[in-house]
Amino acid sequence: MRTLILFIAILTATVATAAEPATRLLRNPTISATHIAFTYASNIWIVERAGGNARRLTTFQGQSSNPHFSPDGKRVAFSGSYAGNGDVYVVPSEGGEPKRLTFHPGEDTVQGWTPNGKSILFTSARATAAPSAAPRFWTVPSEGGIEEPLALPRGYQGKIAADGSRIAYRMNNSWDEERRNYRGGQNRPIWIVNLKTFDLISPPWTDSKEEDPAWIGESVFFISDRDGVANIWAYDTKSKKLSQLTKFTDFDVKSLDSGAGVIVFEQAGFIHQLDPKTGKSNVVPITAKGDFPWMMPRWEEVASRITNMSVSPTGKRIAVEARGEIFTIPAEKGDTRNLTNSSGSAERDPAWSPDGKFISYFSDKSGEYKLIIEAQDMLTAPREIALPSPSHYYTASWSPDSKKLLYTDTNLKVWVLDIATGQARIIGGDPWMVPTRTLNPTWSPDSKWVAYASRLKSLYHAIFVANVETGESKQITDPLADSVWPVWDASGKYLWFLASTDFGLKSQWLDMTSYDHDENFGLYLAILK
Repeated sequence: MRTLILFIAILTATVATAAEPATRLLRNPTISATHIAFTYASNIWIVERAGGNARRLTTFQGQSSNPHFSPDGKRVAFSGSYAGNGDVYVVPSEGGEPKRLTFHPGEDTVQGWTPNGKSILFTSARATAAPSAAPRFWTVPSEGGIEEPLALPRGYQGKIAADGSRIAYRMNNSWDEERRNYRGGQNRPIWIVNLKTFDLISPPWTDSKEEDPAWIGESVFFISDRDGVANIWAYDTKSKKLSQLTKFTDFDVKSLDSGAGVIVFEQAGFIHQLDPKTGKSNVVPITAKGDFPWMMPRWEEVASRITNMSVSPTGKRIAVEARGEIFTIPAEKGDTRNLTNSSGSAERDPAWSPDGKFISYFSDKSGEYKLIIEAQDMLTAPREIALPSPSHYYTASWSPDSKKLLYTDTNLKVWVLDIATGQARIIGGDPWMVPTRTLNPTWSPDSKWVAYASRLKSLYHAIFVANVETGESKQITDPLADSVWPVWDASGKYLWFLASTDFGLKSQWLDMTSYDHDENFGLYLAILK
């Protein structure tokens, strides 16, 4: 079987649509009086402010990001990895050869320009005195020259005001920039500092994540998730008034910049313009076309990406997940079969029915994950079942009589689905959201019961057994033992599990008052009536 696995390949293809919608996943927009520049597919693009077909400013295979227009709009500064690491480059807005401005082996991230257009502001962890590298602000002449640090000892994101006297900035980065509603110690308010006197003011703040400040006149605009979703807020440095300008409730605002009296920002994959005078915003319809190698049909070798395997009842074939496709592979003789052939969606977690007739898996082809049941011989059309409470699903397992399917979800619920009716119900769960998923549900031999491990209020695990028909659940292990991994014996008379009886209480995963230590388990069994 190993020889066959080494040569599994899939053909990826781009699915064409009848109408050509605006391109999404446009990142890091910046704006001038006439144009918008942004990052897409690791390159810098530019388009008219009204939108339309964008053209590339960079076309190389490495990474380029963080474009920022010069004050006159004639040049674009950006960070590029032409030489292997991120350095500061500048390119004419009409296109041309980028000019490299920094040569340090560390990462240099462009933040903007000085108001006179003579220098580019960037952050870099070079020359830091911290135990671990911490970025600070530097400037480099746009025509080339020696980098100079700002007096501020730390700085991660920031812009200099039009009069050059102040900087609005975010002091430090976060270990997880995409974590929504983080309220820990890495959050800081936006600081507004006078570069001569070093007097500091800040918008009203409690504990929210504030990002990407930018200036228009005397106001600082920034991203804040203080209302639960990252939106754009404004702080008037004269009146000290704080106001919310956008009120998105679905997707976060990811980045923003200012120029020519307006705000440009990224949200839901689109680029938006915002007029701060009227408070009105609009999506800019942009299309980015190119010869993207990663979108062209090609063969991919996927042997190293095989996960979530399920052996057929006869042991002659195995179902595997690899790179979003479901395959079945022969143990000795036969061909490898691709059940899904779906380059535009992700298929996960194959499970073979005990009667050997079907393979189930989860697919997000519709936009939300659904359960797919497909004949293993691929001779009939697959059946699609919409699941309640759309989520991410795990550990699909067929009942021994092949009439039901057991699975868990992101919310740590244990579900049982009736194959005939397609109806699913919750029969258990774990009340504690801890990163390690430890429910590990398993079927009884008669298909009438499900055993699983769930945390108690003490945060110890206990083994529970749930009746599939009634949903009634009972705890069968001692609450003073940490019990996990239940497994039924073939007769259904015994339930095996692992338990630790000398496991001391400890703090949970993000509390550093108690570090993890080795836990010793013994093998136990419960005698069932």
